[in-house]
Amino acid sequence: MVMSKTRKWGNSLVVLIPKDEARKLNLKENEEVSLEIKQSRNVLRELFGFAKGKINKSTEQIIKEARKDTSKYF
Repeated sequence: MVMSKTRKWGNSLVVLIPKDEARKLNLKENEEVSLEIKQSRNVLRELFGFAKGKINKSTEQIIKEARKDTSKYF
């Protein structure tokens, strides 16, 4: 699996294929390729907002809730 970010190009979005990966696949300019697109989620970004308003809870309780809330990602 290759991870890449989308970039704006005019009114479109493009996905860059890393040079090493293109070389492995012997890809050349203007070749047609097939992609499977899945949007990745930033689990850490979601977790940073998790602890807001939970200052009065014990560390053990916060960890327990965090594990429960993040178990869907693993």
